[in-house]
Amino acid sequence: MITIEPGKRGGKPCIRGMRITVYDAFSYLPSGITYEELLDDFSYLTQEDILACLSYAAD
Repeated sequence: MITIEPGKRGGKPCIRGMRITVYDAFSYLPSGITYEELLDDFSYLTQEDILACLSYAAD
């Protein structure tokens, strides 16, 4: 789930109300990291979180 809270991270879209933004998650992908590696590096993220980011970005 993507959330937007005015007082958190400047109102940028965040993953499940955490302080990691959609942009933060996607900023790793151009460096060649796969989404599986992203999930390994950030154990608090789920596959559903990544899919929610993709869906949000597609809109």
